[in-house]
Amino acid sequence: MDILRIATAGSVDDGKSTLIGRLLYDTRSITTDKMEAIESASKRKGLDFTDLSLLTDGLIAEREQGITIDVAHIYFSTPTRKYIIADSPGHVEYTRNMITGASNAEASFILVDARKGVVEQTRRHFYISSLLRIRHVVFCINKMDLVDYSQEVYEKICADAREMVTLAGFEGQDIRFIPLAAKYGDNIVKGSASMGWYTGDTLLNYLEKISPAVLKQGLPTRFPIQYVVRPHQEAFHDFRGYAGKLASGKLSKGDEVTVLPTLQSTRIKSIHRFTDEIESVHADESVVITLEDNIDISRGNMLVKACDSFPQHQQLKATLCWMSENGLTAGKTLLLQQGVNRVKSRISVIHSVMNIQTMETDPDKKSFQLNDIGEVEIKLAKPVFADLYAENPANGSFILIDEFTHHTVGVGFVR
Repeated sequence: MDILRIATAGSVDDGKSTLIGRLLYDTRSITTDKMEAIESASKRKGLDFTDLSLLTDGLIAEREQGITIDVAHIYFSTPTRKYIIADSPGHVEYTRNMITGASNAEASFILVDARKGVVEQTRRHFYISSLLRIRHVVFCINKMDLVDYSQEVYEKICADAREMVTLAGFEGQDIRFIPLAAKYGDNIVKGSASMGWYTGDTLLNYLEKISPAVLKQGLPTRFPIQYVVRPHQEAFHDFRGYAGKLASGKLSKGDEVTVLPTLQSTRIKSIHRFTDEIESVHADESVVITLEDNIDISRGNMLVKACDSFPQHQQLKATLCWMSENGLTAGKTLLLQQGVNRVKSRISVIHSVMNIQTMETDPDKKSFQLNDIGEVEIKLAKPVFADLYAENPANGSFILIDEFTHHTVGVGFVR
């Protein structure tokens, strides 16, 4: 059974947690004791209904304030597949959490309050979803009950969102619009008697139709070394293995590989998963690989197939999402971590910053503030082996770290 990963996004109080709670409730994915606890908590809050948002807002501060602060991962399944939902905060200062939650998603729910329409956070979250190459994007137009289930309101929001999608200029995405009343379950699992004018899929029906994600085997092979395995037992004193997770591609016993950055070539002697020896490894699987030749390899090196090309960068062009309250200007020195590799870097050029309202770049703006997105060039102290994000997302992204506070201050996509 395959797994579909979904990210939620939207502005404050758009109803993300309620939507997910209703999805869990209507798919009977909640245990009896959990449901009783939510009913009791709703009564303690003085509510005359069961607040399903409490199913996902797990922190005490979240329940007290009625907001989502941290990313929560929710699991449920249907007879067709399993689902993992990353419920992200809506506050603008928590946009960094949304990026984290969406980083591995294959589908995205962008919630829109029917009373407010498309707002700045809607634009920002859509743009980030597109940067992350999330193929399936659903605009969940929620709280339709508060606008009398108006088809006119729904169509106006759809038109505004389509204009935004066109301005963003991303291609290859499947964009859908579904009117919802999450509090009552309209168009989530079952259709809505109050919105007979809507004849499209319910939210769950659409999810069930999404084809499994394209496997990463067709991409170039990238195996970053995370750890060199040297057992201390006498029986394995000659064993030297290289542990890691295959980011993309496929490796098999006997394949000729090249070690980066030394460019030495050898062949795969064996592949081990736990106590078993296997013939091949696919993307996203963690294994230990042994090689036929004794080559100097350490953490941060990478194995690629000898037949694959590998880009080497000491100057990166990238799209950058800035996640720090402290601004960014050209000349700033930061640590760049790409995979398991960490190198010193400097922002050499800020080309432009995106105006989220107009979806256009501003070439005259030469600094980043919190949540800004733009184009930069970064000079590295030593080369990294990164692919273009559009061609291989598994090896085309990086994070920027403040070398003094060790806080993650930015996430970038190689272009």
